[in-house]
Amino acid sequence: MKQCWRWFGPDDPIALSDLHQIGVQGIVTALHHIPPGEPWGEPSIADRQAVLAAAGYGWDVVESLPVSEAIKTQSADMTEHLQAYKSSLRALSARGVKVVCYNFMPILDWTRTALRAPQPHGGTAMLFDLTDFAAFDIHILERPGASENYSSVVQQAVKDRFSRMSDESKAQLQHNVTAGLPGANDQWSVQDVRALLQTYAEIDRDRLRTNLIDFLSEVAPVAQELGLRLCCHPDDPPFSLLGLPRIMSSTDDHGAVLDAVDMPANGATLCTGSLGVSSEFDGPDFVRRHGGRIHFVHLRNTRRIAGSDRQKPDFYEAPHLEGDTDMVGIIRELMNEQRRRKSQGRDDWQIPMRPDHGQELLSDLGGHSTPGYPLIGRMRGLAELRGIMAAFS
Repeated sequence: MKQCWRWFGPDDPIALSDLHQIGVQGIVTALHHIPPGEPWGEPSIADRQAVLAAAGYGWDVVESLPVSEAIKTQSADMTEHLQAYKSSLRALSARGVKVVCYNFMPILDWTRTALRAPQPHGGTAMLFDLTDFAAFDIHILERPGASENYSSVVQQAVKDRFSRMSDESKAQLQHNVTAGLPGANDQWSVQDVRALLQTYAEIDRDRLRTNLIDFLSEVAPVAQELGLRLCCHPDDPPFSLLGLPRIMSSTDDHGAVLDAVDMPANGATLCTGSLGVSSEFDGPDFVRRHGGRIHFVHLRNTRRIAGSDRQKPDFYEAPHLEGDTDMVGIIRELMNEQRRRKSQGRDDWQIPMRPDHGQELLSDLGGHSTPGYPLIGRMRGLAELRGIMAAFS
């Protein structure tokens, strides 16, 4: 697999030129300054490519070309936003970029309640705690009917915990949930989230899946014609939040969407950490079932916290080889998939991957590192993953 690295652009605290020391082979990035629904023009894409080229890299994967809320809900600006999306695909193709990752999560992108939870070894890790999230949902967001989405045990835990939270802790929790994560499609205030929730009032799981299939029916043929590969990222975490439906939370969910728009351009981003939060996830089986349509891979690991809700577990970002996901088995199947593609003469036989997320370790510590994307933690992860890949090469 091609060993890539996510880079957030000129404001990223990690210098592109330093990545050669780590053995990084390719870059995953996006034009985060362009709002969802607006087109990416060739000049902006070329400017980013020039920055990458000056450091000795190409642009291997777009992560992400965001899908706007108007498209997800099929609301007033949908037609204009679809045309902008197609325009962006044409501009990326004209500049030689081939792989485009996106997600279809309603309102909130990937969600954590703590960005730097202390670990026994002295480092920190991101964490999702259902009680904290429910405290945000019930008492900060004040979503009508929110309590009904949580068990009586969780509701009592929320009551006890929220009563002890300082104003600073409440503000930090709000920030972590709504605006604290890098690479998210949008940054929301509490008022924004309340308003957006209204747009999903009539949208259940079946309707949202239909909207995704409608979106792909529009854009995947364009991507196919251009020789692009689209790949949907799974839900993170893989269960409902804020009472909203989530539709890309399992191997079967991906299969339904891949079958509905059955063309090579419509593919999957395999994120082992997102899907691996579910105790039912079988990573090697995902690769065996959908391997030919996997266009991009995030290799990361999570650990469910004992005693938490089985359906909506608490979890933290574990070291890449130490979580609940069968990382060795997944990489073995991915390497087998690459050999199969190569034997078929596919020009996309080498799958781009990146070490996703990472614990803050050593010089990452101190609050200056980008949450989820520290240097040392990801460098450790890449080294471990590289060793497994070498064993199966």
